Amino acid sequence: MIKDMKWIREPKEYTVEDDRIEIVTEPHTDLWQRTYYHFRNDSAPVFQTETDEKFFSFTVKTDFSESCRRFDQCGIVMYLDSENWLKASVEYENEEFGHLGSVVTNHGYSDWATAVLPADVKTMWYRFSRREDDYCIECSRDGKSFSQMRICHMWEGGGRIRFGIYACSPEESSFRAVFTDMSLTECLWKAHDGQPPDE
Repeated sequence: MIKDMKWIREPKEYTVEDDRIEIVTEPHTDLWQRTYYHFRNDSAPVFQTETDEKFFSFTVKTDFSESCRRFDQCGIVMYLDSENWLKASVEYENEEFGHLGSVVTNHGYSDWATAVLPADVKTMWYRFSRREDDYCIECSRDGKSFSQMRICHMWEGGGRIRFGIYACSPEESSFRAVFTDMSLTECLWKAHDGQPPDE
């Protein structure tokens, strides 16, 4: 999988190996569009592969032990273009806690959903699953038991997509983000088995 991945905004310092990717973030890099803050940030490095497959799951482990400044982050991403993308990560906040969060951006407007995590959490697994143009993001502390972070629809996510990893430091900061244990499997987000769809 790694051999098929390509950069959007290639960082100055990084390492790509068969089973490990490291990105050293650069200051003032971020992804955000408009909502609430009224600014547009489209500068984070993204390393992605492409697929037409409609049903799959992508899993990766992130290590952000070196993050040290507010909003330092690394995680999974599906970056289609500057106005249509999603991401999930743990963002450093302070020495007491961080934010496990996800952002979904449709047609140029971002949202942000978060939960507080203790600051001693330094690694996180993510699982990104696709069912046609609907998506699920899950997280795990051990890579075995995953919890749902969110389900979302991507208005431009029904055809060929790109997905992978990213890391950035929105403020005056830099840290080494480490990605391992990447896998691409059949869709582990199972079809809904409750209320039937509306006719």
